[in-house]
Order: sequence, then structure tokens, then C-alpha cells
Amino acid sequence: MRSVIFLAPPLSGKGTFSDYLVENYGYKQISTGDILRKRMASDEKLASIMASGALVDDETIMDIVSDELKKISNEPFILDGIPRTLNQAEKLDEMLNKLNIKDILPIYIDVTKDNLIKRVTGRRVCPKCGKSYNIYSESFKPQEDSICDNCKVELTTRKDDNLESFLNRYEVFNSSTLKAIEYYKEKESLLVLDNNNEDQTEAIKVLEGAIHEH
Repeated sequence: MRSVIFLAPPLSGKGTFSDYLVENYGYKQISTGDILRKRMASDEKLASIMASGALVDDETIMDIVSDELKKISNEPFILDGIPRTLNQAEKLDEMLNKLNIKDILPIYIDVTKDNLIKRVTGRRVCPKCGKSYNIYSESFKPQEDSICDNCKVELTTRKDDNLESFLNRYEVFNSSTLKAIEYYKEKESLLVLDNNNEDQTEAIKVLEGAIHEH
């Protein structure tokens, strides 16, 4: 099976697809964000950078990804959180070539801005079990208004689930990651995965077909 690189705006469904590949096909997920948070405990310089809100430099990010890729034998993997820029995309290609890792599938998850706004402003989360709902979606509404189906406790809204925060993140995505997407388009290696529908059955079928292609 082909390993994948997800390039996706916030709230596009990347987590859902990643979980599906991990649970059903044994993919290993390499999340740069998760790894950085773990390393903060033993790296004061890194902790200071992240605490300030500044971006971690490309060299550090690439070293982290290289270390993780070297631990993988033959299992397929998901790269989550990289590349975020054109420079990272180019450096990632160089790294994969050096490690003799081939057959990588870059995937852009395509969702309209209006749909993304509905997802972020409508999302509600159970503070007990973590299950997510959406008040604007018939498929993801709780059975009882504002109450978790499983825990029967009141749902909450995440602090960053607001329009202003989303628009900031979306602008960062447009100003940086879109250049990486164009890079893969020019190489004719990019899969554009439409995830605008509430029912993700068709999108998952397309994803499954793509990871089995050679």
C-alpha cells in the first residue's frame, strides 16, 4: 500500500481519514505536532520556541521526520503536519529519496470555505468521552440538543472553535501550504479528495482505491 501525505485546511476531515487508515490498514501515523509536544519536556530551546508561538524551524522539523521514518520497516505511514510550505515539500522529497522511500501519495482534502465555517462554528464536544457532534449536520447532531448521546452530559465548545480563530488558521494555510499543493500538482502526483459531503462513504472509497494503486 502507498504511504500518504495529507495536505488539508483546518476542519477538512484529515483526522477522520487518518484514523480510518490506521484502524483498517495498519498505517503508522507520524504527527509532527504530537512529536514536538513530547520533545518539549526534554528540550528547553524547543519548549521556548513553542511557548512563544513562533514556528519551529524547517531543519528541526525535517530532523524529527527523518528520525521517525528511519524507525519504520515496511509498514505504510501517514505524514501529518508536514509539509506546510513549499520549502518543506522540496526538502521532504530529498529526504525520501535519500531513505529510498518511494510510492508516496500526496492528498489534498478539498472542502469549500463555507462548509469549513459550518463545521468549526457548529462543532460541539463531549467533555467526558471526547465525541464530536455538529449542530448544523443532520448526520452528526446529538439525539438530544446539547447532550452527548453516550454520556448524557452537556456538550461544550472548544476555545479555538470560533470564526476568528478559524479564519486566521485558514489564512495561514492559504498563504503557505497552497504553494506545496501546487508543487505536487506540477509533479502530477497529487490526489484531490472531495470531502464536502456529510456522507464520507464515497470519499473513503476513492481513498482506498488510491492507496492500492501502484
